Amino acid sequence: MKLSEYVAHDAIGLATLLSAGEVTAVELAQLARQAHDRVNPRINAVIEFYDDAEIIARCAEGAFGGVPFLRKDYGATEAGRLQEMGSRLFAGSRSDLDSYFFRRARKGGLLSVGRTTTPEFAVAGMTESLLCGTTGNPWNTDCSAGGSSGGAAAAVAAGITPIAHGGDGGGSIRAPASWCGLVGLNPSRGRVSGGPNQQDPSFGLSREFVLCRTARDMAAALDVFAGPHPGDPFIIVQPNRRYTEELSQPTGKLSVGVARTKWGDVDLGPEVLEAVESIATLLEEMGHTVRDIEAPYKSDDYCKILLGIAASGATSLEAAARAMDRSINAETLEPINFKIHEYSVASRGRGVDVHEVLRSVRFCVGEAIQGLDILLTPTMPHVATPHGGVYSTIHSTLSVEEFMKADAARYQYTGIFNVTGQPSVSLPLAQSACGLPIGIQIVGRFGDEATLVRIARDLEEARPWKHRRPKIWAGNN
Repeated sequence: MKLSEYVAHDAIGLATLLSAGEVTAVELAQLARQAHDRVNPRINAVIEFYDDAEIIARCAEGAFGGVPFLRKDYGATEAGRLQEMGSRLFAGSRSDLDSYFFRRARKGGLLSVGRTTTPEFAVAGMTESLLCGTTGNPWNTDCSAGGSSGGAAAAVAAGITPIAHGGDGGGSIRAPASWCGLVGLNPSRGRVSGGPNQQDPSFGLSREFVLCRTARDMAAALDVFAGPHPGDPFIIVQPNRRYTEELSQPTGKLSVGVARTKWGDVDLGPEVLEAVESIATLLEEMGHTVRDIEAPYKSDDYCKILLGIAASGATSLEAAARAMDRSINAETLEPINFKIHEYSVASRGRGVDVHEVLRSVRFCVGEAIQGLDILLTPTMPHVATPHGGVYSTIHSTLSVEEFMKADAARYQYTGIFNVTGQPSVSLPLAQSACGLPIGIQIVGRFGDEATLVRIARDLEEARPWKHRRPKIWAGNN
């Protein structure tokens, strides 16, 4: 197989070739390395390509049969591998735990070949860190790939692997998917276990999943990663059938709520609004019922949640630093994260009642969207922005409160559904006049990934995106 052929396939396409014996897992690992060597120096998305990837590939099996996969350097862990979390504090640190996520990845035949960049502690929407540098967007390297799963998004968009691990605590899968032209699903709360040591983290806001290129890869990944484990705080309703089987099921007629107004302090860009209106019209043409919805929550309430989470982190970070015999200071943490740590220390015992704010916000959103099957919103209020600025933990001169307010404004359409626990997917359904991707978010009812799989299939068929390629693409001559 040539590199140009490798990058043309999604994960299911490669798995089909593996199953037919037309290519081996070792060959795919070699091609992933070749793709990495060609494009990674220009985008800085992968911080480590495993030296033993080809050896491990000889044992690959499962549904994907040895398709190359990348791990975000935050969240789910692989025992014995580096887990530095984009931070100088954790430089050289290795995990002694195999997460359930990567146990399932291996069982499903996804071959982990390396790890991708993330901002320090996955805090920011720009994938920049003093430890690993800046990750460029393959569509325009002067622009951000988003965050915090920006390295994963840039790697998949550029063709290093067709699928990669990501995590989402407020938009960290969907925002990079939007800016890099990918499919990015944040599953329902509880759909994918965070065990054995991260079940339902960040007051239930954070989940692990993948970034990929097609609706069928999203469905296949759900079949691999979904399912409960001992220690999970609750068992979510289980699907009626495999998610890949949903790809052949009819969608039915849906009631759709459409967001055409801003939900936070950042204005909605005209090209993004145009894309939302275009997809709303398309859904009407498909026979669905469409009505407008206004912001179902107050941005200030989401800010309170972010500040409450920030106020809760000092104890665990201090324990981790002690275990490594390291110090927390301005030399080991980036500017905004050091401020967050100081804020957390000062807030001990007198932070906001996060659980009450979460309850109140969930109730308000539930009241506002009851009766709707799905929501149609922008993923991000604007296309990819230049590197740096107030959204970076490196350059920020903001206070913690100002930083969180800026975060809430940028993630105004995504973070709220981490709060409610609803599944939501960003689909690469449009492009700006200058060629940057525009992601459109589809939000489902809690526990109803099946409807998102079907509607994603419908929209991909109606507005195919496979032909679009970024400027930096491993298949280019």
